Amino acid sequence: MSESETIKVVLVDDHAMVRLGLEQLLGAAEGIEVVGSAGDGREALKIVQMTGPDVVLMDLQMPDVDGVTATRRIVAADSDVQVVVLTSFSDSERIVAALDAGAIGYLLKDAEPDDLLEGVRAAARGESPLHPRAARQLLTARSAQRGGQVDLTPREAEVLGLVRQGLANKQIARRLGISERTVKAHLTSTFQRIGVADRTQAALWAERHGVS
Repeated sequence: MSESETIKVVLVDDHAMVRLGLEQLLGAAEGIEVVGSAGDGREALKIVQMTGPDVVLMDLQMPDVDGVTATRRIVAADSDVQVVVLTSFSDSERIVAALDAGAIGYLLKDAEPDDLLEGVRAAARGESPLHPRAARQLLTARSAQRGGQVDLTPREAEVLGLVRQGLANKQIARRLGISERTVKAHLTSTFQRIGVADRTQAALWAERHGVS
């Protein structure tokens, strides 16, 4: 989406006070509009279908349908919706489960308000906002899974190399003859694999590991 478009957000949390606080914070931010809220994953699916948001802020621990299951269903139904987990939990099992379910980012509820707003904006741009604590946990988990090695697919390595060169998603798409959405999908997967939160960190990681 373009920078001038309003980012439509759906809030999903089983605590009404949390939803109210988030609605006030996001509603006061320029370029962001809260178009719906839900108290559990099942309700979230209906709200997302009705409102067509750009970003969903998703709690994890909820009654009935939890956040991981809801994320998987939302992403399966509409790949354009960017789900960002917003939770109190920073253990590697939950982080890996949420990202594997299709979440594009993972933020913690103790984040600063400005960091949360930037996370929403980053997700709307197709980037992967990760709380630093979550990023560390993710990197540790992925490294343990691979014995310390990070295995990128040839296409992921190709995209990462172009990010290192400073190319934007649209330029990468043109260079490789793929859609911008596909570029975003590769970057989301790559960021998760290497445990970074943004393009700058990814470019530094690529430089350190000789990806070009």
